[in-house]
Amino acid sequence: MAATYFTEDHEWVRVENGIATVGITDHAQDQLGDLVFVQLPDVGQVLAKGDAAVVVESVKAASDVYAPVDGEVTEVNEAAASDPALVNSSATGDGWLWKMKLSDTGQLAGLLDEAGYTAIIG
Repeated sequence: MAATYFTEDHEWVRVENGIATVGITDHAQDQLGDLVFVQLPDVGQVLAKGDAAVVVESVKAASDVYAPVDGEVTEVNEAAASDPALVNSSATGDGWLWKMKLSDTGQLAGLLDEAGYTAIIG
């Protein structure tokens, strides 16, 4: 069973069998507007919690997407890179950004649940 977590920086993390799928929340894509560019990390790249992992660019602004936990990138969503609008239309589904093997599952305890995230975005 997959568990989903959120960060105050508007990332979501779905964890299943030690692999975290990461993307931006629907709220984040809505605030950014229409995405025109997504720069993904490299497979094999090791990320520490808080590292800038992805750059998303919209008609309004460019924004970093941060690693919510420590881990190694195992897969990237090439579909989102070639069609950034996919992130707008399906931010928490087909518009995921990267997958990573978790180094420290204990870090998940520091993330928000859906109710906690909803409370911070109002």
